Amino acid sequence: MLLPGPLGALIEALRALPGVGPKSAARMAYHLLQRDRNGAARLSMALTGALEQLRHCQRCNNFSEAVVCEICASPRRDHRQLCVVEMPADLNRLEETQAYQGLYFVLMGRLSPLDGIGPREIGLERLIERARDGVTEEVILATNFTAEGEATAHYAGELLKSRGLKVSRIARGLPAGGELEHVDGMTIAQALLDRRAV
Repeated sequence: MLLPGPLGALIEALRALPGVGPKSAARMAYHLLQRDRNGAARLSMALTGALEQLRHCQRCNNFSEAVVCEICASPRRDHRQLCVVEMPADLNRLEETQAYQGLYFVLMGRLSPLDGIGPREIGLERLIERARDGVTEEVILATNFTAEGEATAHYAGELLKSRGLKVSRIARGLPAGGELEHVDGMTIAQALLDRRAV
């Protein structure tokens, strides 16, 4: 079927979202254009605003409007602890538990050699530089308990330990193969409390 250029471009753009195939993308596009043009305009403005106003925090690599995010700038946080997570959604889940008061480093991914994602692509050198700031006493590896998350934790742990840093891993209170953003707060809090040395 021949689609008008802008409609085809919208459907292709929506397919970039995780888990969205061609049929779902077309359904979303038609819904926005037929039934919720105001919602489409809000979505467009919000996406443009996010692209223009957000950057990566210089210290933790999370998204931030400022050069240094609120968490990293807070004097109330424990600057001796640095928790390493894969994605911003994982950081948000940990924050929701209120069980951790230290700082973070967001990798923005995980090691996946089959997909061409190695240590450089996830910024492990930046993590090491950040962890060796002279203030950090413990690095807590809170990557997901997937095969890639475990490989990332192991590789990062070895690099950090070889530089004399104390490294721990969150406990397996989380289900194997699970991802932090889909786990209840009590389980995450318990996993943080029961973390172990690597």
